Amino acid sequence: MSKFHEELDDKLIAFIEAQPMFFIASATAEGRVNISPKGLDTFRVLGPRLCAYLDLTGSGAETAAHALAGGRATLMFCSFARDPLILRLFGRARCGKPGGALWREHAGRFDAFPGARQVVVFDVDSVQTACGFGVPLMTLQAQRSTLTDAWLAKGEDGVAEYQRRKNRVSIDGLPTGLGEA
Repeated sequence: MSKFHEELDDKLIAFIEAQPMFFIASATAEGRVNISPKGLDTFRVLGPRLCAYLDLTGSGAETAAHALAGGRATLMFCSFARDPLILRLFGRARCGKPGGALWREHAGRFDAFPGARQVVVFDVDSVQTACGFGVPLMTLQAQRSTLTDAWLAKGEDGVAEYQRRKNRVSIDGLPTGLGEA
């Protein structure tokens, strides 16, 4: 069943590195709880209690808004392969836009992706493992290129315009810090 850990160890880090996707859930004290799936090679473990991911421009910007409002979040990794496991990281998210201190410190850890809008740094408060026996077995065919192809086609100006139109506020009307001139 489930077990809590104070931090990530080598075995859990190897599990994270083997997963082709993860989920981030975030929330403020009021309003919607958001959960977003993430893929591509955008996640890095930086230490036993510190992680980061490269966030690409998307239709919403809930994590950015929630980070500004306190940062409460959970990351989840689950195995869809033979050995079942669910891994949750509980903690706080902080976001760094291009040019900012967090961006300068961490963006170089990632390949360049069209549409990259921020680095999300995650401070881990606690770690939980669970059996994952109910998670289905699935096989990864490939990572999709649809998102990165779209941002590549729009170019930097098109991405910036999209962020101004679609990413300035959350679905609950909270500021995200994104898409500003």
